[in-house]
Amino acid sequence: MAPLTCTKLSLITIAGVVTQIIGLSFFVFGFFPVKPALPGTSGSESFYVPACDFFSNQSDTTLPSDQLKSLYQELSGIPPSFDRLILMIVDGLPAEFVLGKDGKPPNKQFKEAMSYTQSLLASGSAIGHHAKAAPPTVTMPRLKAMVSGAIGGFLDVAFNFNTQAMTDDNLLGQFFKIGWKMVMLGDETWLKLFPGLFKRHDGVSSFYVKDTVQVDQNVSRHLGDELSKDDWDLLILHYLGLDHVGHIGGRNSVLMAPKMKEMDEVVKLIHSSINQSQGNGQGRTLLMIVSDHGMTENGNHGGSTYEETDTLALFIGLRNHVFDYVSVINQIDIAPTLALLFGVPIPKNNVGVLIREAFDSLKEDKHLRALELNSWQLLRLLQAQLSGLPCRNFSCDAFYDHQSSGSTDCDHETEDMLCCLYMEATTLYTSWKSKRGFESASNKDYSSAAAAYYKFLKSASEWLSRRSTDKPVKLLALGLATMFISTVILSSLMFCRLREIYHGGKQQSLNLNDSMNGWSLDETFILCVILILVSSMTSSSMVEEEHYIWYFLISTFYLLLLRKTAQSLCAVRFQSSFFTQNGQSREGYFRMCFVFLLLTSGRVLGGWHQGGVNWTSLPDISKWLEQAGSQHVKSLQLISAFLVISIGLFALFSIESKGKCFQMVRLSFLISGLLVLLHITKYQDYTFSSTNYGATLLVQIIYAILGVATIGTVVALPWVIPFSTSKICPTDNTISPLFLSIHEKFPLVELRDSLYVIGWAYVLCWCLLQLLLQQPINTTPILLLLLQILAGTLYFARSGTHHKEWVEIAAFYYLGMAGHFALGNSNTLATIDVAGAFIGISSHSTLLSGILMFIITYASPMFILLSLVMYISMKNMAHLVIPEKAGPGDHLMMMLGFPCLLPLVINSILLTAYTVVLLLMQNHLFVWSVFSPKYLYVCATAVCTYIGVFIVAATGFYAYFVLVMRKQKPYSC
Repeated sequence: MAPLTCTKLSLITIAGVVTQIIGLSFFVFGFFPVKPALPGTSGSESFYVPACDFFSNQSDTTLPSDQLKSLYQELSGIPPSFDRLILMIVDGLPAEFVLGKDGKPPNKQFKEAMSYTQSLLASGSAIGHHAKAAPPTVTMPRLKAMVSGAIGGFLDVAFNFNTQAMTDDNLLGQFFKIGWKMVMLGDETWLKLFPGLFKRHDGVSSFYVKDTVQVDQNVSRHLGDELSKDDWDLLILHYLGLDHVGHIGGRNSVLMAPKMKEMDEVVKLIHSSINQSQGNGQGRTLLMIVSDHGMTENGNHGGSTYEETDTLALFIGLRNHVFDYVSVINQIDIAPTLALLFGVPIPKNNVGVLIREAFDSLKEDKHLRALELNSWQLLRLLQAQLSGLPCRNFSCDAFYDHQSSGSTDCDHETEDMLCCLYMEATTLYTSWKSKRGFESASNKDYSSAAAAYYKFLKSASEWLSRRSTDKPVKLLALGLATMFISTVILSSLMFCRLREIYHGGKQQSLNLNDSMNGWSLDETFILCVILILVSSMTSSSMVEEEHYIWYFLISTFYLLLLRKTAQSLCAVRFQSSFFTQNGQSREGYFRMCFVFLLLTSGRVLGGWHQGGVNWTSLPDISKWLEQAGSQHVKSLQLISAFLVISIGLFALFSIESKGKCFQMVRLSFLISGLLVLLHITKYQDYTFSSTNYGATLLVQIIYAILGVATIGTVVALPWVIPFSTSKICPTDNTISPLFLSIHEKFPLVELRDSLYVIGWAYVLCWCLLQLLLQQPINTTPILLLLLQILAGTLYFARSGTHHKEWVEIAAFYYLGMAGHFALGNSNTLATIDVAGAFIGISSHSTLLSGILMFIITYASPMFILLSLVMYISMKNMAHLVIPEKAGPGDHLMMMLGFPCLLPLVINSILLTAYTVVLLLMQNHLFVWSVFSPKYLYVCATAVCTYIGVFIVAATGFYAYFVLVMRKQKPYSC
C-alpha cells in the first residue's frame, strides 16, 4: 500500500468529515421530524358526529364573522360562559410558588409576596391547577401547546430561537374567525407566531435575560389604558421578568419575591377592573393566569424534571366555590377548555381534555355536551391515525341505536379498547338523555356518563400524546450507513498512520524505545474507555449521570500515569550511571509532581458541581461556597481570575524576543486581562446582573481587543518571527532537554516557535472569554482546567517516548469531556447557561447569543482542542522523522496528524454508536426526556470537534507555508 502523503491525508479526512455531516443531517431530519398535523381548521363540522360531516370548512369561510359566531353558538348547544378573556402569562413561574407542593403550602415569602392571589384562592374566586408541561420546556413550543392543544416535535427547542408563524389550527385563529379583536403586550414570540392578528401590540425580546425590570414595565405601562377600553375581546399579557430573574440568580434569587409581588399587584389591578366593568354591565371577563414552564434550582429550563414541567393554570372568575384540593392537569388541556368556554370549535389537532372544574357550574346537559364535543374531536384524530379503528365505519345511527344495560370491561388492544370506551360513554349519555325529564333520571346516571366520557378522553389523550410519528426508515438507514462509512474512513486513516509511524521499518523502529513497541497498559485503557462509553450509552441512568463515568475514567488514567512514572524512576536508579541517573531522576520527579497536580485538580473539579439528574440536591463545593455567602464567591473569583491571567501573561513575557510584534501581543493581552479584572470587580455582581451601559461597552471593548490580538498574532507572527536559534521559547527548562534533537532533525524550528506563541494566545484568549461569560462560581474550575492542561502538556513533553502520541491526544480529549461536566453541564437542556449568552450584547441577536451560548457550554472541550496548538510546539517528535526521506508534507503530518485526526476518530465512533443506540431506543419510555437531549449534545460536541480541529489544522498549515515562503524568498520585517 502506498504511503500516505500530506495531501492525500488531508483530502481523505475532509471527505470523511463531510460524509459524516451529510449522514448526521439525514438522520437528524429523519428522527426528529416536525410532528404531522391534520390540515385545515376546525369548523361547523366539529359539532357533529365524526361519521356525519354535513358541513365542511368551505361553507364556514364564506360566512361573515358575526354570522359564523352565531352559527357556532347554535350548533354547539353551549352558550359562551364569558364575553372577554385576559390571558396573563408569567414566564417561568413554577406552580408550587403559588399552590404549594404535595399538599403543603408554598414557601412563606412567596405566599406573602402574592397575598392578593392567595386571598382569591382561599375565597374560591380563583381555581388553581398544577399543569404538567411536555418537554422541551422552552417558551415557544409551550405557547403553541396552550393555544392548539397539540404536542409539538422535539426539535421545537431549536425553533424556539427562530420562531416562525404558526400554521396549525389554534385558539387565536378561531377567535379571529368570529371577529374577535385582540391585543398583545409582552413577549414578541406571540407576534412571530401570529403575525397580523393583533389590533394593538407592544412586543419585547424574550431572550435578553439581563433585563429584569424594563421588560415587565413595558407591559404594565399600557395595562391601565387597555383595561379601560372596550374595543378588545382578548388581551394577552406575557411577563418575562420572573423567568429572567431565575436565569440570573436561580429559584432562590433575592429578586424572586419582589418580582412575584409585582405580578400580584398586576393581578389585583386586573381583578379590580374586571369587578368594576362587570358591575357596569360591560360583560363577563375571564382572567386566566398561566406559566409556560417552571425552572430548576439554578433557574434554567428545557428538560423534563418535575421542577421544569410544573406550570401554573389559574382561573379567576369561574365560580365562587372553595376546593379543598388542587388538581393536576396537562398544559394541553387549556386549549379545549377555553374553546368550549367561549363557544368556538376545538382546534383540530388538540389532544387535550377539558378541565372538569371549569364546567362544574354548567347544567348537566351542557357539561355532557361539552364532553361529547371533546370526544368527537379526539375521535377524529384517532380515525386519522388508526386505520383499523372498529367504530370508524359505523353509520350515524349506530352510535345511538346501540344500547347497553351496564358498563363493560374494555380490556382489549388499543383500537378495540378506545372504541369500547367511546361506545360505552355514548351509550350512557344516550340513556341519560332518554330518561331526562322523568323520575327515573338520577344524578347517578349523569355521573356515570360523565365519568365514562372522562375515561375515554383520558385514554385517548394519553395514547395520542405518546403516539410517535412514523419515521422514514430509508432516510434513517441512509444517514446511519453514511455515518458508519465516515467512521470507517477516519479510523482507517488512523490505523494507516499508526502503522507508518510505529511499524514503518527497521530504521524507524530502532529509534523508538522498547516501550513504544509493546502494547502498554495506558494504551489498553485508552481503548477500553471507548468501549465503556459506548456500552454505558444504552442505559438511561448512565446517560443522566454520565459525569461520574468521565470522572472515574480520567482519575484512573492519572493513576496509570503515576504508576508508569514511578516505574521509570525505579528503572533509572538501577540501570543508569550516576550522572545520567541524577538528570533523569530529576525529570522523573518533575513528572511525578505534574501527575499529583493532575490528580488533585481533577478531584476538586469532580466535586465542584453535583451534576446529573438524580443527586443534584447533594452537597458540593459550589453549594458550600454559595451558602457561605456571595462575598466568599466574589473573593475566590477574583483570586482565580488573577491567577489565570498571571499564568498566561507570565508565559508571554518569558519569551526572550524584544520585537515590536511580541510587545504588541503582550500589551494587548495585558490590557485585556486588566479590563476583565475591572469588569469582575465593578460590574459582575453575584446576585444581580446590571444592564448598565458601561458594563456592556466594557465587555464589547474586551471582545474587540481579544479578537484583534488573537487574530493578529496568528496572522502576523509567522511573517515577523526571526530565523535564528530559538529566541522565542521560555528561558527555563520547559523544553530545553528536547531542543538539541529537534534542531538536528527538524529543519524549520521557527514553526514550533510560532505555534508556541500562537498556542498561548489561543489559551489566554479563551480563558479571558470564560472569565467574562461563565458564572462567578465557575471561575475556579477554569483555573483548574488551565492547570490541568499545563501539567499534562509539560508531563508529556518531559516524558519523551514513554507514551505514544495518540495516547496523549486521547487523554487530552477525555480531559476536555470531564471538564465539560465539571463546569456544571449535563445531558439535560436545563443546564445551558442562557444568562451568560447576553453579556456584552446591547440588544437581542440570535446569532451572537447562540455563539456565546456555545462558547459557554463547550468551554472545556474547545479549551482542550485549542491547547493542542501549544502541545504540538512542545512535544518532542524528532524520533519520528526520517531525515533522508522527510519532506514538507512529512513535517506537517508529523506535527498535525494525530492532533487533528484522533479527536475526529473518537468523536466519530461515539457519534455513530450513540446514533445506533438512539435508533434502538426510539420506543423507550425516556426517548424524549433522556436519549434525545443527549443526542443533541452529542451532535453539538461533534460541531465543537470540527471547529477545534479546523482551527488547529488551519493554524499549522498557515504558519508552515508562510515560513516556507519566507525561507525561499527572504522577507524583510
